[in-house]
Amino acid sequence: MRTTMTQTAFDNARSGADAPAAVLFSGLAAGARLGRIGAIEVRLARNDDEVAAAQEVRYRVFHEELGALAPAAGVRDRRDADRFDEVCDHLLVLDAGLPGPEHRRIVGTYRLLRQECAAAAGGFYSSDEFELEALVARHPSLRFLELGRSCVLPAYRSKRTIEALWQGIWAYVNHYGIGAMIGCASFHGTVPAAHAEALSFLAQNCRAEGDWQVAAVAPRFHVMDLMPGEAINARAAFAAMPPLIKGYLRLGAKIGDGCVVDHGFGTTDVFIVLPVGTISSRYVNHYGADAARFAA
Repeated sequence: MRTTMTQTAFDNARSGADAPAAVLFSGLAAGARLGRIGAIEVRLARNDDEVAAAQEVRYRVFHEELGALAPAAGVRDRRDADRFDEVCDHLLVLDAGLPGPEHRRIVGTYRLLRQECAAAAGGFYSSDEFELEALVARHPSLRFLELGRSCVLPAYRSKRTIEALWQGIWAYVNHYGIGAMIGCASFHGTVPAAHAEALSFLAQNCRAEGDWQVAAVAPRFHVMDLMPGEAINARAAFAAMPPLIKGYLRLGAKIGDGCVVDHGFGTTDVFIVLPVGTISSRYVNHYGADAARFAA
């Protein structure tokens, strides 16, 4: 049955209610297509081979391209893997025009960790960096989804790929009645001061407040507010942010208090808080309508 994200699903996400049967669609877990623009397709991984191929893409981006450290097993297998992979869904970006088996057409991936799966794994991945327990506890009626390990091969880093990915995420949010999306997003490098203008802008203008506030864990907390407001050029600060963070902000995301330096990945991490009910209606209408095409 076809539906849109515009009304029913987003109303349920705002209230925290489970999505009714009318907005659920079959085939999600089996890897049905969740988005497509041209030759670019988005769906969930169907089997271990596809998860392994997604881990290989992650290794190429995070470790070979960006220089993140890898354990011996990761270097040997040329895969970026951890214990959370077993309890996550893996959203895949595939180029249908490439030759060979489907798992060799994977050009990007996003890792999705639902709240109930995180509980089975002992917590969210980001809990090592940010105080998530209190945030989740303040919203008992909402279902949280952690987004992570987002990467796309260089040749596919385009608006078309990002839009196809978000078609898939909207369809997933719709299917599971997600009320809030969370996760880390990173600046390259381990010196927060190198990103002083962008981090200060986020701290002063985009801070999550009230029931949505969340802070970096005390032992790893680094101050983000490094410059006085009058010294910040908003346009320059926004331009200096990684595309992923800019994309989240356009959707209406807020940022946690404090950043965390991840020496293993060579990044400075901030925390993203995106309640589904606060997403700009123009994005709801745009991505929701697109996602609905694949909900039948």
